[in-house]
Amino acid sequence: MNAPAKPPVRNYDMNELKKLDMAHHLPAQSDYKLQHELGGSRIITRADGVFITDAEGKSLLDGMAGLWCVNVGYGREELARVAYEQMLELPYYNTFFKTATPPPVKLAAKIAEKMALSNPDLTHVFFNSSGSEANDTIFRLVRYYWELKGEPERTVFISRKNAYHGSTVAGASLGGMTFMHAQGGLPIPGIEHVEQPYHFGEGFGEDEEAFATRVANSIEERILAVGPEKVAAFIGEPVQGAGGVIIPPASYWPKVEAICRKYGILLICDEVICGFGRLGHWFGHQHYGIKPDLIAMAKGMSSGYLPISAVGVSKKIVDVLLEKGGDFVHGYTYSGHPTCAAVSLANIGIMENEGLIERTRDVTGPYLAKALKRLDSHPLVGEARSLGLIGAVEIVSEKGTNKRFKGAEGTAGPIVRDLCIKNGLMVRGIRDSIVMCPPLIITEAEIDQIVDTIEKSLNEAEPVLRAL
Repeated sequence: MNAPAKPPVRNYDMNELKKLDMAHHLPAQSDYKLQHELGGSRIITRADGVFITDAEGKSLLDGMAGLWCVNVGYGREELARVAYEQMLELPYYNTFFKTATPPPVKLAAKIAEKMALSNPDLTHVFFNSSGSEANDTIFRLVRYYWELKGEPERTVFISRKNAYHGSTVAGASLGGMTFMHAQGGLPIPGIEHVEQPYHFGEGFGEDEEAFATRVANSIEERILAVGPEKVAAFIGEPVQGAGGVIIPPASYWPKVEAICRKYGILLICDEVICGFGRLGHWFGHQHYGIKPDLIAMAKGMSSGYLPISAVGVSKKIVDVLLEKGGDFVHGYTYSGHPTCAAVSLANIGIMENEGLIERTRDVTGPYLAKALKRLDSHPLVGEARSLGLIGAVEIVSEKGTNKRFKGAEGTAGPIVRDLCIKNGLMVRGIRDSIVMCPPLIITEAEIDQIVDTIEKSLNEAEPVLRAL
């Protein structure tokens, strides 16, 4: 593994940055009133390997890989060099006007190679800049496909409650988070939400196989209620990330695929988080042995070094586009951005050369699962689960149950998260759980550091939670 480059040292005026942040900057998905009351954002100024450093000089192990994305770790000089060289040669050109540039063409071929490992029918790629845009592209492409097929009434998408598919109007509507739907009059028409495969939260004590059958059957029931002739597609993440690292029972996805095939609807896997090694495979659906018709990808595609996303499209869809002809009037200024594509291609090269996918599957993923088991005996832990290098710790008030703290229900996770940050670990608190998603370059010792810090933070949180 190449050592991360040492970033340049800049002397930032923290007080000035804080003032400017509060005076002009609106961070993503924030309570701006609360943010101002707390004195503004935590300013991150540098990063190296799996560690980030804030403007006050505090170092934190980044247990979230940025935002589920910095798979190859920070400080990769080779990625910076690729971006520099591409910017000198051709910093930007669009893919409108029947044009293309070399990097996205080569990247599309490389992604097709990885998709073909489990599904040779996934042959083509459409580029975007974010996961939200990828899912918007899917939304429009699927409806266009059925229109070209002579079935324009097939417009309905089935998704899941508590799903996350982005923050755009279509992405947030495809998602199933009610607090997002409460803003802006969402969801838009034509989207149905069914049960999620959250065994700990919604099937506690139920036989896992029976639970998998029940939640998969909720999809079929909704298809029949809507009318199979009106349903266009089902969309889901292999493992729900922002929903709380919800890992479905092993038989769930094969059951879902069988239902989609039974009724002739398209199967979409949102791989924005699970893609590019997170579950120990190039794509998360490969872990479950299924063959989606479309996949959304982003985040680990460039390890967050530059914004880029893509949609993998199956041959049966492309064949209809080629046969019928006509413009697919969709795309973005930065679709197939050459510099972003060049960095993504180099990022995939790092994963290949360093065996990060195999290492996640065979070494660090199993090690994380084993390390998290140490938390099973903690009085606040209802379940500690992981798959590959993504995991969650459920916080409960009563051992052996899934009961939450009544005085802090829905907020126990953020309480423990803040203590983790104080103790030098960046993780995310989602409702009553702590979730983690470290860079794929993480070592066993650093995994131990994550688990030890979570345990310490749980110990500190226990008297606080029981007093609420």
